[in-house]
Amino acid sequence: MIQDVYSMTRQELCDYMAALGEKPYRGRQIFKWLYAGAETFEDMTNVSKALRTKLSEHCRMELPVVQKKQVSRDGTVKFAFLLSDGEMIESVVMSYHHGNTICISTQAGCNMGCAFCASAVGGKARDLTAGEMIGQILAAQKELGLRISNVVLMGMGEPLDNLREVLKFMEIANHEEGLHIGYRHFTLSTCGLCDKIILLAEERLPITLSVSVHSPFDSERSEMMPVNKKYPLKQLISALLVYQEKTGRRISVEYALIHGKNDTPAHAATLMKLFSRLSYHVNVIPVNQAREGFVKSGANEVKAFLDCFEKQGIPATARRELGSDISAACGQLRHELRT
Repeated sequence: MIQDVYSMTRQELCDYMAALGEKPYRGRQIFKWLYAGAETFEDMTNVSKALRTKLSEHCRMELPVVQKKQVSRDGTVKFAFLLSDGEMIESVVMSYHHGNTICISTQAGCNMGCAFCASAVGGKARDLTAGEMIGQILAAQKELGLRISNVVLMGMGEPLDNLREVLKFMEIANHEEGLHIGYRHFTLSTCGLCDKIILLAEERLPITLSVSVHSPFDSERSEMMPVNKKYPLKQLISALLVYQEKTGRRISVEYALIHGKNDTPAHAATLMKLFSRLSYHVNVIPVNQAREGFVKSGANEVKAFLDCFEKQGIPATARRELGSDISAACGQLRHELRT
């Protein structure tokens, strides 16, 4: 079986070298080369010719192919990447004062079925490997000639539905000889898979957990987010309390404001009551046009909603909208098959 070297942690590469009859330290050399600019095994000049040949026979070292690149008026860049099996995924690079951020996909498509999200159309084709997640960063950095210092797992897919590969991806990206991105520079977004939130809590990683809520009422949330039927809000809060106890990290509450549906003061008051035992920040997102029937709240409605939290001393902000003119904003990434 051909091995994807980008999907291996440094320790896994060392173990793999031993399995090939090589000295384990060769794995450390190869790992370092992967993130020091090597594009082929032949670039690894301190590795013997015989081992380079062996690697080319047993392993692959491929990045996603840039199929399409779009640049927004605000400078946001969206990539459509072609994977080795023909699946297509999208990633978005945004520039902030604190550095360059990439929003990566963790699955080709998504099975969660959120009503306002374009990624849910057509369901999930498959999970991505850790290497395909790493590849989105490496390919974007190469194409744009810049270093990415922040990662949000908010693209196509539900990260916790692919938890094993996501954890491996973050370990590789965090390693000082990998991409050297600190764990505090990762944000993982979930629609609320409670069992996986508890598993993630056991890792005690200092990442930011971002939870999509969108309504504090079970009946309303279930209409928008089918996951709520399996994991209703009471169960979600219980899981988040476990997560916060284990990690000590503040929760980011994602809330897409939809005109005339979930943007009233009553919604804000109920949300505050629901999260009263947690330390949290509310991140308001005027819903982006991705699917029919969802209209974003106006500026006055957004301000009134935020004011409800600010009056109670609860941090709440409206997310800066980037890339909407190229369908690169939250909820707009699509799963496209190569034709």
